[in-house]
Amino acid sequence: MSQQQKHHGSIPKGMHETKPKEFKKTLLRLARYLKPRTFQLVLVVCAAILATLFNVISPKLLGDATSSLFASFTEGTGVQFGFLGQITMILAGLYLLSAFFTFLQQYLMAGVAQKTIYEMRQEVNEKLTRLPLKYYDKHSHGDTLSRAVNDIDNINTSLQQALTQMITSVITIVGIIVMMLLISPVLTLVVFITVPLSMLAVRFIASFSQKHFGTQQKELGDINGHVEEMFTGHQEVKAFGHEEKAIQQFDEVNERLYQSGWKAQFISGLMMPIMTFIGNLGYVFVSITGGIFVLNGTLLIGGVQAFIQYTQQFSQPLVQAAGIANTIQSAIASAERVFSLLDEDEETEETPASIDTGALKGDVSFERVAFGYDKNVPVIRDLSLHAKEGQTIAIVGPTGAGKTTIINLLMRFYELNKGSIKVGGTDISELSREQARSMFAMVLQDTWLFNGTIRENIA
Repeated sequence: MSQQQKHHGSIPKGMHETKPKEFKKTLLRLARYLKPRTFQLVLVVCAAILATLFNVISPKLLGDATSSLFASFTEGTGVQFGFLGQITMILAGLYLLSAFFTFLQQYLMAGVAQKTIYEMRQEVNEKLTRLPLKYYDKHSHGDTLSRAVNDIDNINTSLQQALTQMITSVITIVGIIVMMLLISPVLTLVVFITVPLSMLAVRFIASFSQKHFGTQQKELGDINGHVEEMFTGHQEVKAFGHEEKAIQQFDEVNERLYQSGWKAQFISGLMMPIMTFIGNLGYVFVSITGGIFVLNGTLLIGGVQAFIQYTQQFSQPLVQAAGIANTIQSAIASAERVFSLLDEDEETEETPASIDTGALKGDVSFERVAFGYDKNVPVIRDLSLHAKEGQTIAIVGPTGAGKTTIINLLMRFYELNKGSIKVGGTDISELSREQARSMFAMVLQDTWLFNGTIRENIA
């Protein structure tokens, strides 16, 4: 078995290098997966608008109730229980409607996310069947599994949570701004002083944390690859006393995963306290300014109460946006890894040749064959051999001599650099891969049983 084949499960060189990320390009590509479900997304937005609208109106009604109570005591008119009862009933109805549309929004979004991920998972699975053998030689099995399973699951979680929260947050912010302007444009301007600070904080922190989220996903793939490799070859690890070396390699990869993980979480975790701090500043400014307006009669006390509630509600979606930014960064890092897999070069589609392979003789010949897994590092130079029909031939040699490479070329797992391979006088490059492989029975040295019956495994 060649060295290239022997180490197909190892972590390739350069895996740990941090490459520049294309956030916007990946985000737009991910958004294209949602395009077929535009109608459902429109319904999600409509449900979010209605759920948010009912929530946004309630502080104004509570403020009116407070103003009514305050007026009844200051003016001695008595408490207007009918008016308060009416407001209470309206609020109960609004809260019930808000809960219903929130449920509808979550239900629709779950369907959108699951269907999108279903198609993405299907696309990845089909891609894996079209990739050439050299891809699996250069990438660890665990890293490939991590892209096909862990990264897609991460995208699924992010779609279902982040997208819903993002829609709700945007609509909430717009609705609250409208209500605040109706109560007091001046107080609204006071709140808006904190908005640029919030945006700058999110952008600044996100620029640092994004690269660590990308590295975290890569290291997760590496550690999956190492664990898969060590436990698949557990007998070899035991037989050759490789336990300590395996543990040392695991510790090194685990340490890198720890370092990238805590950096990503720590830096992104700064968003929440910073956003909360900025939101509290706005709350203080509104309380002081609103108190002055009540004293000079510019604004009713219920209006200030409603405005304080809106200020708290306004800061909440901004804080949520900070959390959404973390989730989206993690999802984009996963999406980049999945898209890089989907963008790998595939085996070119071939049309079967109009040749009856069953009629070909069993003579096999290699004529001046040259090949290298890396074109700059040749493994075989000017190889010629001829096996006649009916002969039994054994190819022997030390590990790395090229025995498996010869079989790989015969089965067209790889293409030649130079020369030709002929079966029955026909160059196998003239046949499709399926035609070429149908002429051979290949028994691998490592047994592998697929899930199923003995008959299905033999077939």
